Amino acid sequence: MIDDFHRIKRLPPYVFAEVNAMKAAARAAGDDIIDFGMGNPDSPTPKHIVDKLCETVQDPRTHRYSQSRGIPGLRKALAAYYDSRFGVDLDPETEVVVTLGSKEGLANLAMAITSPGDVVLVPNPSYPIHHFGFIIAGAAIRSLPVAVSTPEDREAFMAALHRAVHHSIPRPEVLVLNFPSNPTAQVVELEFYEEVVGFCRTNGIYILSDIAYAEIYFDGRPPPSILQARGARDIAVEFSSLSKTYSMPGWRIGFAAGNRRLIAALARIKSYLDYGAFTPVQVAATAALNGPQDCVDEIRALYKERRDVLIDGLAAAGWDVPSPPATMFAWAPIPPEFKHLGSLEFSKLLLREAKVAVAPGLGFGEYGDEHVRIGLVENTHRIRQALRNIKSFLKSGGRNIPPAKGKAARG
Repeated sequence: MIDDFHRIKRLPPYVFAEVNAMKAAARAAGDDIIDFGMGNPDSPTPKHIVDKLCETVQDPRTHRYSQSRGIPGLRKALAAYYDSRFGVDLDPETEVVVTLGSKEGLANLAMAITSPGDVVLVPNPSYPIHHFGFIIAGAAIRSLPVAVSTPEDREAFMAALHRAVHHSIPRPEVLVLNFPSNPTAQVVELEFYEEVVGFCRTNGIYILSDIAYAEIYFDGRPPPSILQARGARDIAVEFSSLSKTYSMPGWRIGFAAGNRRLIAALARIKSYLDYGAFTPVQVAATAALNGPQDCVDEIRALYKERRDVLIDGLAAAGWDVPSPPATMFAWAPIPPEFKHLGSLEFSKLLLREAKVAVAPGLGFGEYGDEHVRIGLVENTHRIRQALRNIKSFLKSGGRNIPPAKGKAARG
């Protein structure tokens, strides 16, 4: 049994597996399942990026091992992106590392800097690798509230941060942040980062920031980077990827940028684990960053259109869901009459009755169990089809809902 192995024993059963198994079984039975479950962009990678890959792969010299830190041209392009987008001047030799997607970078840095028993602070709910990258490395996780949308929320977050520092033994070593947030789609202003960075510098806490959705925003205000905050480069590293910005999820190209000591640690551990992404992929990624950016505007507009169709349609169906200001997800509170089910059972019921797959909020942490995450990964025609199914399901009054404990089943 694999559960006999120490690190595997620390990983709970994968919550999404049950929904995925039901989805596969339904499709095998011939059901048309509309899948909003995985954050897997469905748009093709822009043509000029694909063309650069095809051109570069014709050169046999690019078929050899690459560099685990990333080819120089790509690291320079990443530094140039930070300069033009955030006004942050990075040294591509010492403050940037190319990763095999942000997920790999986060996990490998966790392994590089974490000792068994170290305390790591992670918002809950959050993207699973933020928790489990450190759990695999042997850390103890302390959850923080993820709500930061209002001044009161931010005050509660900072209060929780203070409590964590003063009541954790040992004291926390690392804080993980992710804004725009997956799964909650929340965004923050630079002032929030300034306050958090000041606190963490005072208390000797490293910050790992994930901004994978920094270019998928809808209100006209580009989300900031934590590296813009005063003193952030003394303690912070930021992770991102090209997966969402350029519809390149399968290419597995991301990067880490910021604090030299943390970047050096990540580069060192990667040198033992990989030879870097395939060189033509890195050259194509360089073309993405250095080339025309109208494709990013088009991708952003596509998600905004889908968001508006989804949120308006759910409201018309009787399901009020906040409109996400960023990311490719809606964080949907479970309708009151279904809340007693929890997110996993509600997701299974929605799949069975409405033929719509969503991600149960429980998969992002225990405090996500009153929500489901809806991915904007189907075209508007399919979204409208899903909305019709959901409206019919909600209108039926949930005849097939398991009753809440102590209540009689509905007739």
